[in-house]
Amino acid sequence: MTLEEGRRVRLAEDLGIGEAVAGEPGAVVGFLSLGAGIEGTVERVEGELPESHEVREYQRLKALFEDYGHTMPVASRERLEAEIAVLEPQWAAHRERGNRVTVRVRLDNGLVLDGAHQDILTPL
Repeated sequence: MTLEEGRRVRLAEDLGIGEAVAGEPGAVVGFLSLGAGIEGTVERVEGELPESHEVREYQRLKALFEDYGHTMPVASRERLEAEIAVLEPQWAAHRERGNRVTVRVRLDNGLVLDGAHQDILTPL
């Protein structure tokens, strides 16, 4: 999933933020949590890397294999599997880098969630 600035999103799971402190220094009086379902708007996306030609080709070939591989002649299927295997390292590297995509979201309740991993949000 790729999030874009201005896109509406929903928090996909409960998110514990931290302890609430009051009174004496270090006296914990509660725990701040955001509940799943809170909606907001993406203000910034950081760390997003564009897909390379190899990554797009891997996705295309993998989809072709998954959809039609069972109907292909053996030689064609084996050649397709070999092409996918050659592109696998680029795909793995892209997925590794893609895990670092973070967003800043202004929630409808006024809170701002910054540096949040994109996987905790679902687009509306």
